[in-house]
Amino acid sequence: MGIVAGLDSSSGFTRIVVCDTETGAVLRQGYATHPIEPKATEVDPQAWLLSLGEAASGGLLEGVQAIGVSAQQHGLVPLDRQGALVRPALVGNDKRAQVAAADLVEAFGGRQAWAEAVGCVPQAAQPVAKLRWLARTEPEAAARVAMVLQPHDWLVWQLLGRPVRRTTDRGAASGTGYWSAGTGAYRPDLVELALGHQAALPEVLGPAEAAGMTPEGLLISAGTGETMAAALGLGLGTGDAVVSLGASGSVMAVHHEALADPRGMITAFADAAGMHLPVVHTSNAVRALRGTAEMLGLDGGLEELSALALKSTPGASGLVLLPYLEGERTPQLPHTAGTLSGLRRESMKPEHLARAAFEGMLCSLADAMDVLRGRGVEVRRVFLLGAAAELPAVQALAPAIFGAQVVVPQPADYAALGAARQAAWALGVSQGVLSPQTPPAWQGAAAQVFEPGEEIAVGQAVRQQYGATREQLHPGAFSS
Repeated sequence: MGIVAGLDSSSGFTRIVVCDTETGAVLRQGYATHPIEPKATEVDPQAWLLSLGEAASGGLLEGVQAIGVSAQQHGLVPLDRQGALVRPALVGNDKRAQVAAADLVEAFGGRQAWAEAVGCVPQAAQPVAKLRWLARTEPEAAARVAMVLQPHDWLVWQLLGRPVRRTTDRGAASGTGYWSAGTGAYRPDLVELALGHQAALPEVLGPAEAAGMTPEGLLISAGTGETMAAALGLGLGTGDAVVSLGASGSVMAVHHEALADPRGMITAFADAAGMHLPVVHTSNAVRALRGTAEMLGLDGGLEELSALALKSTPGASGLVLLPYLEGERTPQLPHTAGTLSGLRRESMKPEHLARAAFEGMLCSLADAMDVLRGRGVEVRRVFLLGAAAELPAVQALAPAIFGAQVVVPQPADYAALGAARQAAWALGVSQGVLSPQTPPAWQGAAAQVFEPGEEIAVGQAVRQQYGATREQLHPGAFSS
């Protein structure tokens, strides 16, 4: 029996799972928080190493043959010619580059030009926008930048003893804004456009390639970003989509090719298994539920809102909530506000407003899913992630509104599990027992499964009511 480890260095903690290479069964686990401020936007990467060391203490990695690394996405680790840190790393929650992102869009010829070049339009979080921000606000530091890494790249490099060769994977590279999932190549001209000069970029490894061996003889796999690692940990395949329910939302699906969307609604990520993960983001998801619960004065929060919603009927007695509370990305309505429509005396009851909030959130995410379906992406099964996925109202409404089977996985460290699965894959390929085209067949995630059944017609009617209201208030929002 072989043993591998997967570590996930998230924004606030490190999780490590030690797994059996054949089944994926978790044998041991480790956890440690990062010694940083919870909402820090600038971080000394040594904090990630300290957390990793603490999580791996007590002989956790004893007997491990290979390690996979998953880490927070969109971080920027700028290094000088000697490999020293130029300044603290900028992490994904840093929004100071919003103006820089808009600046880059204009400088390169607009949204469509970016979508065609690298499959995405610059956003504040992405490394390409952070480089532009650095060049504009800290020109002396920017001038010293000779190599650009992301958090998982930097951690892999450290585990390998800081070799001359620096690597990344296609999943993490696809989120930079200067690597194209469609062509599989960097766009150095976009790095120069952002930073003002060229900088070295890490070599992009294939899904089953190893980044190298540690001095102690441990194989280190390519690693990847948290989103791609979680997809690998969940065992996603063609026909699967993931709907993530946070304050904002996202819909991603496994697809056989990169998708370039001239409107910029689709971000063309690559996955960690040789396929693609096109993603569509919404600015609003659970924040619409929380706002509704507060408006109704519900002390029980989302759980009480869910119970209240289930006392209403499909269509919420004609109430429609367009949940665009923070503007919206899908459709592109950055300066709009949310709308409650269909008020009549009979609809003005708390249970109808509660139901309208759930229907509005899910219909908005179904709109995002339709952006992918409209480009030929098949969706037969929808994985719901996030604490709100456990709410009975979400589980009752989602299958019919999405028109697909809904799977709610049990909570687990899926990013760390995906990193471990990648490590087992690279180890198996190096030993000649696995194909570089197919990851090891580990047991899938334990989950609750909900079928749309006969309710699918009801879900279509709810979506038609929502779509008619959206089109009336924002005509052509998805065709512009």
